[in-house]
Amino acid sequence: MPSHHRFWPRRLPHTIHPPCTSLWDNLAISALRYPRKPAIVFFGRVYTYATLQSQAERLAARLVALGVAAGDRVVVNMQNCPQLVIAHFAILRANAVVVPVNPMNRAEELKHYITDPDTRVAITTGDLAAEFARASDALPEGRRLAHLIVTHFTDAFDGNIVGDDAPPEVWTDWLLTHHALPPLAGGAVLSWNDALANDLPLPPVTAGPEDLSILPYTSGTTGLPKGCMHTHASVMHNAMASSLWGQGTPETVSLAVVPMFHITGMVSVMHAAIYGSATLILMPRWERDLAGRLISRYRVTHWTNIPTMVIDLLASPRFDRYDLSSLVLIGGGGAAMPQAVAQRLQDLFGLKYVEGYGLTETAAPSHQNPPDRPKQQCLGIPYMSTDARVIDPETLQELPQGESGEIVIHGPEVFKGYWKRPDATAQAFITLEGKRFFRSGDMGRIDEDGYFFMTDRLKRMINASGFKVWPAEVEALMFRHPAVQEACVIATQDAYRGESVKAVVVLRASHQGQVSEQDIIDWCRDNMAVYKVPRVVQFADSLPKSGSGKVMWRLLQEAEGA
Repeated sequence: MPSHHRFWPRRLPHTIHPPCTSLWDNLAISALRYPRKPAIVFFGRVYTYATLQSQAERLAARLVALGVAAGDRVVVNMQNCPQLVIAHFAILRANAVVVPVNPMNRAEELKHYITDPDTRVAITTGDLAAEFARASDALPEGRRLAHLIVTHFTDAFDGNIVGDDAPPEVWTDWLLTHHALPPLAGGAVLSWNDALANDLPLPPVTAGPEDLSILPYTSGTTGLPKGCMHTHASVMHNAMASSLWGQGTPETVSLAVVPMFHITGMVSVMHAAIYGSATLILMPRWERDLAGRLISRYRVTHWTNIPTMVIDLLASPRFDRYDLSSLVLIGGGGAAMPQAVAQRLQDLFGLKYVEGYGLTETAAPSHQNPPDRPKQQCLGIPYMSTDARVIDPETLQELPQGESGEIVIHGPEVFKGYWKRPDATAQAFITLEGKRFFRSGDMGRIDEDGYFFMTDRLKRMINASGFKVWPAEVEALMFRHPAVQEACVIATQDAYRGESVKAVVVLRASHQGQVSEQDIIDWCRDNMAVYKVPRVVQFADSLPKSGSGKVMWRLLQEAEGA
């Protein structure tokens, strides 16, 4: 018996057999069972399961009419809102594949999410539509979008709402502004309401367990992000497992504030809730006092988050006005929870913060702490149906308990491979005892109880408030600045975010004395997602290089750490 099975939640099986159906069927079944039950609450507006299904079916019919066929990839680019959920399930209902994109990306980055998955249709919000159109327009004919569907946040709620459900005043312009629909070179732009206003026919559901369902992108040691091929089966496993592990029931009320374009919010929050017929209280982005009000008002039972959110809420001067007594499960991942904060949650509410671990390649959790026996600053134990080991990254031999090595993962939640990248796929997997294991690139150890702990990273990555920043991607974007001859991106310590992005830059001789560090930061802010933007730029005469000419980034990182 694996040592961690001594701490396994007693009510749960070690292995599960998820439904062999489309992810769409989870919504259809919940709507059949609970048509009048709230599926989503968004700034006071309630979407029942029947309404959610109906709108998703109408949008699916529109997508099919626009030429979306089974297996086609469709981009969804928006913050948390009902339209994101509707669009996601509409694409699945059309037997197509969801390409979730971070709404913080700028036009230069968005081009890749149009060309790499061969996307012809995208769905976005009004505040982002012009950026998407700019990305498409810059592409050669034949690679551009054919259709862009644009929604406004107020398509989903009453902009005049007041009281506890109302959005913060600082969001007013962003949420309430109705942006003009941008022109799209060689394509057509359609409003959300016009897209839904139809009684078009729908083809039958033909997608099965082994068909692609989502194609989320992850970066790495190479510059451009890679698509992770997830089937209905791989996502279904973790949707079901997340619901079971979190003691989910149809009476579960989840605060959905972690972004649902990200794998954790998409699978462990959205898909788990729809599978379990739960209710999602949506927040488009983090704001501590709105979160406090919503938890209190809707008696939220489950809250998946990143530790900085909990730290921020506990620091609110209004904290004593909020009632968190309804919470039965609170946890997250992406960054370790400081021990002092975890202890305060325990002292105030009797809540144990439950940390987990997973990657885009594993459809969120591959490891999770048992809710009744969590360890702090710990990845947890291998998830349901999952076999995880620690190996020597050079010899690929399994290491004994306590020794640090690379974490490798085998299970039904593991992706099939990287889209159009058979070379990268081959490098990402090894075979142990006849089983295919994914190489995480993270270094860890296993303690005497079978719990996994992170010790280091094999991959070069910066963790800024739970957002993964891949230096190679930032560097590739920075090289497009005419003044940048060389750039090396490293992590710098940040008291609040944990880590932030720093760029060491060598300027071209023609631009020396004419460009400031702030100029470089401002350019980055215009050309990349804000979480990737270097907080610090340092000019240097040269970068340290190896005999083969490679930039020795570890030397710069070690100097920064010192």
